[in-house]
Amino acid sequence: MPHAFDAAALSGVTGHMNDDHADDNLLVARAFGRADATAAVMTGFDGDGGDWDVTGPDGTVAPLRVAWPGGPITERREVRREIVALYDEACRRSGVEPRPHD
Repeated sequence: MPHAFDAAALSGVTGHMNDDHADDNLLVARAFGRADATAAVMTGFDGDGGDWDVTGPDGTVAPLRVAWPGGPITERREVRREIVALYDEACRRSGVEPRPHD
């Protein structure tokens, strides 16, 4: 059973991703399963991966689950590392130059 993060972690990470990284959400959605996506919102995550609601060109919304590249995690501090790894892999798959990470 994957590790479950508390409500504060879920809210903090999804809020940050949706407010500050909407373009990254779309990049991840396009690279990991919905090349035709027009929008993507991170809806949650657990120890095994992240979840997005992805909008297609016809307006339908479908869930997308992406496993963490480094494998299962159990600590909140590991979430950022895995999201950055997803972003980097999405850039690689899409032929986009990734921006530097702080």
